[in-house]
Amino acid sequence: MSMLRALLCSLLCTIFSTNSLADDFRVGVYYFPGWKAEQMGNARAFPWESIKGFPEREPLLGWYAEDAPGVMTTQLKWMRDFGIDYVVFDWLWGSSGRPHLNHGVDAYLTAEDRHGVEFAILWANHTKYIFSVEQFDELFRFWVQRYFFRDDYLKIFGKPAVFLFSAETFNTNAAQIGLSSAALVARAEKIAREFGLPGVAFIGGVGANNGRGFDYSAASGYVGFSSYNFHGMATRSYAPGRLMSHSYAELDRGYQDHWQWMAKNASGLYIVPMTSGWDKRAWGGSKDPMHDNSVSTQVEFGRHLQSAREFMNRNPERTQSMGVICCWNEFGEGSYIEPTKMHGFRYLEEVKRVFGAPQE
Repeated sequence: MSMLRALLCSLLCTIFSTNSLADDFRVGVYYFPGWKAEQMGNARAFPWESIKGFPEREPLLGWYAEDAPGVMTTQLKWMRDFGIDYVVFDWLWGSSGRPHLNHGVDAYLTAEDRHGVEFAILWANHTKYIFSVEQFDELFRFWVQRYFFRDDYLKIFGKPAVFLFSAETFNTNAAQIGLSSAALVARAEKIAREFGLPGVAFIGGVGANNGRGFDYSAASGYVGFSSYNFHGMATRSYAPGRLMSHSYAELDRGYQDHWQWMAKNASGLYIVPMTSGWDKRAWGGSKDPMHDNSVSTQVEFGRHLQSAREFMNRNPERTQSMGVICCWNEFGEGSYIEPTKMHGFRYLEEVKRVFGAPQE
């Protein structure tokens, strides 16, 4: 009987060990490549200058440029050590047919050691210009030839993943050139297969207007959905006339409301979005100044991650145990988990505690 009890204890310890569960989750983080001076496409020629008035945001690495020697290698090592499996680089494509702010992803490609952290791109497509079919084809061929054949590029269902900041903008653009989102995705699939790839997994970015006429079905062409960030709830306001959170507790509640709405109303994969908070004062502040109070403490952030993990566990087929955190280094918007001189590794410690570090 004692031997049976010992075996049962050993089994339960294995099942409930954080480290044993680490490989069940795939957790990523968004990366804002805006921290190099005088870059085409950046709204600020010297982006760190606005951040220096908020000393708590100074990175542990100092006021760096992403492509400076050793910066990306160090960041990737920290990601790996604290349980982050992949990094999603914000990626911009100008109307001129040239990439903008690509020094971050280029630093990844040339890093001496990527420490097993995979990468993907998030097309920051929330732009005012309308891309043509020819521009879309050119853009997609660039991605295929530059990124998609790499072993360290993130694959979903065996296909290279492309995150869209705004599925709504993508749909609108498609309609304005006489196509549907599904038709554009089909063009991308065709190009991918012509190069010998099995296809592409488009992850549509969801905004704050869930349930207002958007097509979340498989007919939209998307493999699944996620989000860069949310500011309010999916189904209701916080108070009459108030759509934005005024605290991190409210922001967390808004995220969980979105998770539940998407589980009921959207088809396909749902990569669970998480956040460290919001405070846009360094970039001039939010339209609702009280929204900039939505900053987490370490404990609150850990609880938020735990809620996301529990949601994944309740919805394993829908989520495939995948999540993505906003953000690694959105210092201007107050959404960051990169180590700082003031807070050290506290936020990464919560990622590791909740999701576990990868097994070597």
